[in-house]
Amino acid sequence: MVPNITNVLKTISVKHLVRRVFILCCSLFASALLFNFFQRSSHLVTGGTSGVAIITEYLFGWDPSLVILVISCVFLVLSLFLLGWEATGGALIATFVYPYFVNITSHWPDVVFVDTTDMLLVSIIIGVVAGITNGLTYKNGFNNGGFSILSQILYKYQRISISTSSFIINMIIVLSGGFLFGWNMVMYAAIILYINSIVTDRVLIGISKNKSVFMMTSKEKEVKDYIMNTLKHGTTELEAEGGYRFQKKKLLMTVIPSKDYFKLKEGVRMIDKDVFFIVTDSYQVSGGK
Repeated sequence: MVPNITNVLKTISVKHLVRRVFILCCSLFASALLFNFFQRSSHLVTGGTSGVAIITEYLFGWDPSLVILVISCVFLVLSLFLLGWEATGGALIATFVYPYFVNITSHWPDVVFVDTTDMLLVSIIIGVVAGITNGLTYKNGFNNGGFSILSQILYKYQRISISTSSFIINMIIVLSGGFLFGWNMVMYAAIILYINSIVTDRVLIGISKNKSVFMMTSKEKEVKDYIMNTLKHGTTELEAEGGYRFQKKKLLMTVIPSKDYFKLKEGVRMIDKDVFFIVTDSYQVSGGK
């Protein structure tokens, strides 16, 4: 039975809610430890509310957890009025839980010593752990709130892409940190942000174990026979039309394990040396008979 489309989002939002909230809280706790043990002590400003908290603590001595809480609450209220409840709900828990975890773990580095003299190693650790925690947060249907809400508001009302506004906002914060703590810190921040983005994507969609291959060939029968009878994989025919000559053609699609890609590529090229290939990673393959 096909569910009513209007109820799909509501169903998704409550599905496995307790487990998802638990994973979110674990991710936020790990982020708080990362902030207090590595970022705060080494003055590594990587953007976001945490970056602002490091800067304001250095300039004014303000409590980082309080700064994070105030900024997050301001953006949460703005989100509620400008974006609505559905867009705001995902950031509600992180807005209050993350600064609480930052506060209760703020004195832990006084008890447990962590060597942060090797800044490159510290940058790698921050990038990997932040990527894992961000990926788990997004994967479970939540978000970190803060400046990401500002990016959503700018997209809705000014049509500035979220990626562009996020980049500009974080760069302003990172460059401010570089001005205060040294420009070499900007380099380390860039390393962190790069690793963070890669690891976040890997956590969200996993590591590709399959390839989707699209082929346009004049020898469809031979290619299909090779894929189905020799490699033992299925194939699908799609109707296609050339954009230049408007000729009707068949587009063959198959999904194969990465280990079989070499056999597919070389075998098809032996059948038709002029075959047109498009290969993409497939992160999830399910369904079908």
